[in-house]
Amino acid sequence: MSVSVQIPYALRQECGGQSEVMVTADSVQQALVVLKDQQPTLYRNVCDETGAVRKHINLFVNQSLIHRKDGLQTKLGAGDLLFIMTAVSGG
Repeated sequence: MSVSVQIPYALRQECGGQSEVMVTADSVQQALVVLKDQQPTLYRNVCDETGAVRKHINLFVNQSLIHRKDGLQTKLGAGDLLFIMTAVSGG
């Protein structure tokens, strides 16, 4: 399935300034594997050395946080949007 991975502004410099990367994947996990191969610098900012999503990153499929669904096994369909969201904090 062709899926659009939406890149937040803070990470666009890690993938040549792109706001969107297209991947072919059936699950969020597969999409991350494709990102690892196609956009390794971006992948290292999203996942740690064990392959786990970094604590300051949230992933959404369309409008749903994947942690509330099936986590990395969340299924993807044609035309789905996978959003990478970075945490914002301050004081």
